[in-house]
This record gives sequence, structure tokens and C-alpha cells, in this order.
Amino acid sequence: MRTAAKAALALFSVIILIIGAGAWYVWNGMKPVQGQDKPTEVTIEHGTGTSAIADKLEQQGVIKNAMLFKLYLKYNNQGSSFKAGEYAFEPSSTYEAIIQKLNDGEVIPVETVRVTVPEGYTIEQIAADLSEQGIVEKAAFLQAADKIAKSKPEGITLNLPKPNDQVKHGLEGYLFPETYEFAVGTSAEDMIIRMIKETEKRLIEIQDFDEKLQARKMNLQELLTVASLVEREVVVDEERALVAGVIYNRLNKPMRLQIDATIQYALDKPKERLYYKDLEIDSPYNSYKHDGLPPGPIASPSIESIKAALSPEASDYFYYVTKKDGTQTHLFAKTYDEHLRNIEKSKQ
Repeated sequence: MRTAAKAALALFSVIILIIGAGAWYVWNGMKPVQGQDKPTEVTIEHGTGTSAIADKLEQQGVIKNAMLFKLYLKYNNQGSSFKAGEYAFEPSSTYEAIIQKLNDGEVIPVETVRVTVPEGYTIEQIAADLSEQGIVEKAAFLQAADKIAKSKPEGITLNLPKPNDQVKHGLEGYLFPETYEFAVGTSAEDMIIRMIKETEKRLIEIQDFDEKLQARKMNLQELLTVASLVEREVVVDEERALVAGVIYNRLNKPMRLQIDATIQYALDKPKERLYYKDLEIDSPYNSYKHDGLPPGPIASPSIESIKAALSPEASDYFYYVTKKDGTQTHLFAKTYDEHLRNIEKSKQ
């Protein structure tokens, strides 16, 4: 009996010892890592699973034991809401603090820069503006734009035009005019892709866009070309649809558009005032010498100009001239004789 009692006592002691050792192992494994004097930065990529996150946290010294962290997550039904990003974990972070940070997506604040693309800007103007602000070199931006135009990268679903030797810049008109916020150091290519995606987003938001475009028997390149002409010709929003209608009237006549903005785009440097000799410039964009639309957009059109090009206002007008009274509105005419009278009237 004594022998049996001793054996039972020994077994009990061993069990207690094992339980104690196990408890100590778990307790010690879950304790915050000591000895760090600064935050540990960990990058969690998109699509990384909970198990891989735990392994990474152990590898980078944020936690002591990945297996225990996984068990803790499973027991507490955590981990499904972890967010990707670059994190900084403070020294001696507890499991609760780590989980909270990952759930909230409390990533390291990124230094950003605001970039504004004004309505009616050309790609070259956008590039020059970014260069002047020290954000990206003009040549690098234009080179990236040409590269994307020739080989559309993954992630862009917008129907970009096919390369055309007559087109000055393949992405002209496709970089939406808006204020963007980019992380400092963002590449020119990523900036351009973001601007293209914004164009696609805005087009999708237009009700029945595809149906209206199809009804006009136009492709996107042609629509954005008309919209860019409207953008460069019109300041007052209320006149955009009417001017778009005049453009279509001249195209359907057919009459040459004879829009000064196309000459300005064709010139190496825009001029404050055009002369008759400028109207003779040899360029496919010269709407005084060539029938129909220019080969592509001449600027980044606003959403208002795009809508006007998509849904123009019907009229019998074929001409318009800007008033010189500071209102920046136009006088419209049905005939050339009436247009000549309006030119004189606009000077008053």
C-alpha cells in the first residue's frame, strides 16, 4: 500500500510539475518581448493570412511565440479583420495592443503631397507643374505617360486609344483634372495610373454613359476630344452643352471646326494672340486646315465638358464669338453674316 501511495504521489507530483511547466511556458510565451528601445516596423502585405502574420511578428521580434499567438487569436475569435499596411509596434506590446492595432489598421502615417490637375491642362502643363513643385521631373512624367499609352499596364480597365503617330500624347485627355494626394516618392507611372482610374470612375458615374456614347456613334477617344474642345472654348458652365452642339453641327454639315485652341495645342508654345500665319501651321491638330476632329483630345476636360459632349444642346447655330465685356460668355450665330455682326457687337 505504501509503495502504491508513493507511486501515486510521485505521479501526481510529475503531473503538477508538467502543468506548472506548461503554464509557465504559456505565460512566458505570451509576455511582451523585453529589451527593445524603439518601435519595430513590420509590413503586412495584402492577402497575408493570419498564420503568416503571426510567423512574421515572431520573426521580427514583436512576439515570442507565433504558435501561442495563433491559439490566442483562435480562442478569442480574432484575426479576420487584420488590415494590410506598414506598422510600428511599440516595445513590450501586449497581445491585446497588437491585435487592436492590426484590427484598426493603425499604420505608420505616410508623408503625402497634394497634386492638383487643373481643368483644361495639357499633359505637358501637368508635367511642368509637377516639376516646378519638385514632385517629379517633367521628362520622367512625359516618358511614363508615353510608356503607359503604348503598353497599358495591369489594373487599368479604361479603353485607352491605340498608338497613333498623329497623336501628340497618347494619354492626353485621359488624366482627370482633380486634386490628388500621393505618398511622397510615388512614381510618375503610379500617379498617371491613379489619374486614369479617376477618369474611369467619373465616366462610370454618368448615368447611362455607355448607351449615350453608343447613341452618338462615337468612341471614347472622339468623345473626350470634343469634351476637350469644349473645355478650352468655354468658361461659363451654362454654355458648355450649347457650344458642344455647335461643334457637332459643324461636323455634321460638314464644316471645318476652325477652333483656335487646336492651333494653340499644335504650337510648341501657346501664344497670347494668334496671327493668320499661325492658322497655316502644318499639324493634324490644325482644325482650320483639316476636316473633322483633331486626332485626339487637346486637354484634360472637366466632367461638365464631358457631359456636354455626351448630351449637347440642340440648336441651329454654327458660329460663336467671345464677348469682350468680361463675362466670358458668347454670342451665337446661325449664318456667317450674322457671325460677322456678332464679332463687331462683341467688341462693345
